[in-house]
Parts: sequence; structure tokens; C-alpha cells
Amino acid sequence: GIKDTLTKMGLKPTEEQLKEIALRVKNLGDKGKLVMDADLLAIAETVMGLKKVKPIQLKEITVVSGDKVTPTASVRLTLNKKEVCGAAFGVGPVDASINAVKAAILETEPIHLEKYHVKAITGGTDAMVEVVVTMRKGDRKATAMGVREDIVMASLEAVISGINVLTTFYNSKEKPKK
Repeated sequence: GIKDTLTKMGLKPTEEQLKEIALRVKNLGDKGKLVMDADLLAIAETVMGLKKVKPIQLKEITVVSGDKVTPTASVRLTLNKKEVCGAAFGVGPVDASINAVKAAILETEPIHLEKYHVKAITGGTDAMVEVVVTMRKGDRKATAMGVREDIVMASLEAVISGINVLTTFYNSKEKPKK
């Protein structure tokens, strides 16, 4: 369960910290919230007093889409405090945006999108959208969620959050024991 997931993230909470983390996860679950790997990492970082590390941060995105143009996106990110850029095409603005993020980080972080699920939380054309993704790096997987009114931004929030879960451990000096 929780301890195994934290170990895979490279975290080793004390028994006391683990109890507090489990309690916070349970409280969120009791409120009907689905706790993603990104949420668990944030809870653990808080309980353990760790500096929150976000190896990847979105600085800028530009997306072009239309009926007479191939959907294209370009992104500017920071990856471990270094600026990287990427551009890509896609079948729509969401696909192009995710492809642009992957293009920017692929050489450094070979991470792949395994699952993508979107649902409208509210009604109307300005509906809140919930995007849930599963990201993979090697044999490790992480789930993350983004919630926004803009489907492109919700998608990028989820993808970048998932990538951050997978890269946080790999940017530390210690490797997990098999």
C-alpha cells in the first residue's frame, strides 16, 4: 500500500510519519477524493518536512489549432532549474501540447503517457474538466490529476505532475533496494 508506494518514490518515513500520512490519505478518501501518486508525494513531503521538489515546471505554452492548420504546440519548461523548450504536432491541441512537453524532456527524462482520461465535472462550455493520467518511466508508474476550466491546461497539469512524481526520486542520490 502506502509504504510500498513511498518506498518506490525513494521516501523512507518513520512509523510515526507513516501513520500520519496514512491518516491524511484516509481523510481525503473519506471526503470522496481520489488520492493520486502526486497527492501522496505532496502529503509525504509535508509530513516528513521535506523541501517540495518540482523538477519540471511549465513556464509558457503556445497552441495553434484550427480547421486549416495542423494542431501545433510549443512549450518552455524548467527541468532541474535549466530552461528547455519543445515543439510538436498532434491530432488536436491537447495531443500537440503533451507531445511538446515530451519533446522538451525526452532526452533527459524518458517518460511515457500510458493512460489518459478526461471528464467534465460541471456542465456548460466553461465546465471544470478533470484529467487523470498514468505516466511511466521504466518499470515505475505514477498517476496524477489536473483540474481546470481549460482542457489543455488541465492535461498539462496532470502530465507535469505525474512526471514530477517519477523524476523526484531519480534526481536524488539514493536508489531503492529491490
